[in-house]
Amino acid sequence: MKQSKRHQEIIDLVISQGYVSTDDLVARFNVSPQTIRRDLNELADENKIRRHHGGATVPSSSVNTAYTTRKVLQLEQKDRIAKALASHIPDGATLFIDIGTTPEAVARALMNHNDLRIVTNNLNVASLLMAKEDFRVILAGGEVRNRDGGIVGEATLDFVSQFRLDFGILGISGIDLDGSLLDFDYHEVRVKQAIIENSRCVMLGVDHTKFGRNAMVNLGDISQIDMLFTDQLPPLSLVERLQENETHFEVVA
Repeated sequence: MKQSKRHQEIIDLVISQGYVSTDDLVARFNVSPQTIRRDLNELADENKIRRHHGGATVPSSSVNTAYTTRKVLQLEQKDRIAKALASHIPDGATLFIDIGTTPEAVARALMNHNDLRIVTNNLNVASLLMAKEDFRVILAGGEVRNRDGGIVGEATLDFVSQFRLDFGILGISGIDLDGSLLDFDYHEVRVKQAIIENSRCVMLGVDHTKFGRNAMVNLGDISQIDMLFTDQLPPLSLVERLQENETHFEVVA
């Protein structure tokens, strides 16, 4: 296996499991302990994992992975998820689009739609969708984060709360195995909560690495999601929660 592919699989394992041991990685990839230790050291230097005695854990529950890194992680999966999600949005709909790399993928997947009305606090989404002459894009006010083009703050929250739209498309940093929806930024979470409260149908696109991933701010519960789209079957505890709440969910191959 090429080093780059092995590195990505190690990252996926750490994110999905929270902790992986060096011995497990040696057995999984059939390489020497020295090779795995070197892999872990390189990934830790890039802040993609945190080295731990005998293995590795997630980098931090208080700081998210850099936007430039997230933008290229699970790229093909995010595009497939986005296309599946976008297929449920009819022409002429009104929708919120949230901050995040998966909502940005959804925005790209919506470019063949017609007559959409979009409210967003994501500068990247607004820049993309404004190219469609029949789209009406409404950009929230607030502070623009230079790291990812997200717009947050009290003004953003007040702005989003003025609307009642057909669909709310959320981004998320992690889903705990008990169904808690998790993120890193308290101010961003408040806007996400407003999107949930003011959308008739809440849609969440999430790749498998977000299941079980830790983040410090609890924004809500999976029961508040109406439709979930992902690339792998969620852990059993989450599947049971989704079924209990009759949440529509699709696994996109």
